[in-house]
Amino acid sequence: MKTVLIANRGEIALRILRACRDAGLGVAVVYSTEDVHSRVVALADKAVCIGPAQARRSYLNGAAIIEAACRVGADAVHPGYGFLSEDPDFAEACERSGLKFIGPPAEVVTQLGDKAAARALMMQAGVPTLPGSGQAVEDAKEAMRAAAALGYPVIVKAVAGGGGKGMQAVYDPQSLPRAYAETRAAAQRLFGDGRVYLERFLTVARHVEVQILRDEHGQAIHLGERDCSVQRRHQKLIEETPAPRLPDGLSEKMGEAAVRGADAAGYVGAGTFEFLVDKTGEFYFIEANCRIQVEHPVTELVTGVDLVAEQLRIAAGQPLSLRQAELSPRGAAVECRINAEDPDRDFVPAPGTLELFEPPAGPWVRVDTYGYPGGKISSAYDSLLAKVITWGRDRDEALARMQRALGEFKIGGRGIRTTRDFLAEIIACPEFRAATHATSLVDNVLSARSSARLATAIRPGSTRL
Repeated sequence: MKTVLIANRGEIALRILRACRDAGLGVAVVYSTEDVHSRVVALADKAVCIGPAQARRSYLNGAAIIEAACRVGADAVHPGYGFLSEDPDFAEACERSGLKFIGPPAEVVTQLGDKAAARALMMQAGVPTLPGSGQAVEDAKEAMRAAAALGYPVIVKAVAGGGGKGMQAVYDPQSLPRAYAETRAAAQRLFGDGRVYLERFLTVARHVEVQILRDEHGQAIHLGERDCSVQRRHQKLIEETPAPRLPDGLSEKMGEAAVRGADAAGYVGAGTFEFLVDKTGEFYFIEANCRIQVEHPVTELVTGVDLVAEQLRIAAGQPLSLRQAELSPRGAAVECRINAEDPDRDFVPAPGTLELFEPPAGPWVRVDTYGYPGGKISSAYDSLLAKVITWGRDRDEALARMQRALGEFKIGGRGIRTTRDFLAEIIACPEFRAATHATSLVDNVLSARSSARLATAIRPGSTRL
């Protein structure tokens, strides 16, 4: 492998470029007309424009990406996350064109991308799963029967879903037909597959995932867990490792379960097995992500392992650079996702041109971003602008550094709003600091905010209504 084409944009494209540089590999990138002035285009050896701003005509255009890779003489394609990273047809097309797809084989992506099939496989491998319908439900009547057998609340999930999209919790039978129809429609729109299935919904749970690596020679390791419980609409906002306040031995049990799942699937590359942990300390598989994750830097800071470099090694047919017994995690790390969204307007995207952009710095602070003064936040793509990651000898030290880093981060421009201050509010929340929170934390904070505003508006003597 001599040259890698990066089929992505933004901060993850820069992250992959840097790993390729460290490995002595040539770097080519594709870009849309919207991203012509991006940093990754400026830093790459070769860059090919593949279409206009609309993702479906550029970053989701697999044929154009493969044509660009062949044109620049690339040996491999790294899809990053999102876009085509978990598209088995794209993975297969790369291989047919003589390009190494840096990710699992197409058949593995197909099996794990089908959530119902993935559940069945994990059950066979002895990985705990939530009670569920077992397969896609064909109509609302079948959904009603499945929900009655499971017991409410349930969650309706897209078979082809991922990234926290294509799911809806249902608390009573009256709400199920509508939720079923809406989720089917959303699944068809988002993933081109309208099939859905049901699982029992845990109202109080933590979202904990395990990072794994597995090479083409069948060697697999896990690199510990990440707590991703701070979410809004199933979208992660803050991640940390190790997951705080897990029962003794649970981390190792989850790691072993993730490795069993990876072995059963014949997984190759870097991947994540995601679990829910209930209030009794039991854990349940929910899905596997066949790609590098947004939150991978926290694992890197604690383990000292470059996960993208390991992806490149695996893709080149080399064995993993380390064994399970050689891992020595140290300290704690936290990541905050800075999105160009306005928390005071229901997190509506707030794009624009960055007139002011001064990321934080200092010891044990890492910032992954594509932003720069004068750079553009486009309305055509995901609102993620930057990831701030801090390390400490323990969780308290990592959080203290995060508070400092968020306070230092200066972002400004006409129309631009970000989640920076909202994330600082979550970091300071007593429930989060005590690590007693669950996936409901953000909703609880937003509800308290709303109640406080309402109380202010109707207090005696107030003229605000």
